[in-house]
Amino acid sequence: MGTTLDPRLSTALQEGLAIPASPLALTAERKLDERRQRALARYYAAAGVGGIAVGVHTTQFAIRDPKHGLYRPVLEIASEEMRRADARRAAGSAPLLKVCGVSGRTPQAIAEAATARGLGYDTALVSLVALADATDEELIEHCMAVAGVMPVFGFYLQPSVGGRPLPYRFWRRFAEIDNVVAVKIAPFNRYATLAVVRAIAESGREDIALYTGNDDSIVADLLTTFRFTVDRRPVERRIVGGLLGHWSVWTRNAVDVLKACRRVATQQLVPADLLRLGMEITDSNAAFFDADNGYAGCIAGLHEVLRRQGLFEGTWCLDPSEAMSPGQSEEIDRVCAAYPHLSDDRFVEEHRDEWMSPG
Repeated sequence: MGTTLDPRLSTALQEGLAIPASPLALTAERKLDERRQRALARYYAAAGVGGIAVGVHTTQFAIRDPKHGLYRPVLEIASEEMRRADARRAAGSAPLLKVCGVSGRTPQAIAEAATARGLGYDTALVSLVALADATDEELIEHCMAVAGVMPVFGFYLQPSVGGRPLPYRFWRRFAEIDNVVAVKIAPFNRYATLAVVRAIAESGREDIALYTGNDDSIVADLLTTFRFTVDRRPVERRIVGGLLGHWSVWTRNAVDVLKACRRVATQQLVPADLLRLGMEITDSNAAFFDADNGYAGCIAGLHEVLRRQGLFEGTWCLDPSEAMSPGQSEEIDRVCAAYPHLSDDRFVEEHRDEWMSPG
């Protein structure tokens, strides 16, 4: 068995964390912009997140391509900045949860997990994109192999951006892997979301934390109590936090949204204004993620929000064909004007130079 999770982090993960999925800062030449990459991690830490996910879909899977060679450098930058942020946290506080994206077939995934573990990462978010033709049992064996290196954060990625359907039977079997600590549920599908929660509930594993990755229904996920009958008794589970690409922008507000949802999640009546806020967040996400065009501009759209705040220089992606769609900029204009209360532009403006500074 690989390393296990620090008990402080395990407790924090169970209570619920805001974890942004970090984008990749590039220059106009599509090279790593280290100064802005560090500034991004500093922004997240200052915004009050509980952890940062790096090397995931939002960071661009292409960082692993040998012609770019960015997997280790990007993880190393984020790890260094999280350690620096931890040193400034109050005594006794849990450190920031370092989540690394792990992808590829089993040998590559194991190698990536080993690299991340060596850089101080706590848990591996396991992408199954490269195993599109594998059986459920082969997927389980793959996840077990990664769990032998470090704790695993399961990942249900929506099929429209490269994921594959993962039925109840997969998640029920997945819950039997000892070193699983959490699951990111991101199929953008209510039926599939319910199947994951039911599988974990029926497994009896109360130590697996459930996190939303459903950027289209963040607030609804965080407010819902899921109830099932297991062995003739009621069992309830909640999605306690989020690991989200949407939370890579307007992050300080995202932290506040999670806190608000946690305060009322166990109440019988949910305030109408919180439900309305959820709709506004979904509308914003549609613009950022380019829902009108099948999410073609989802990464570039996030870059655009960061560019407008001065954190990124441009919207460039490693693949030149990945760019904002026609009309997407206007949609971002619309939601920025419609929902200024969701933005943290003033917070960023006040601290941007500090985050951009060397050292």
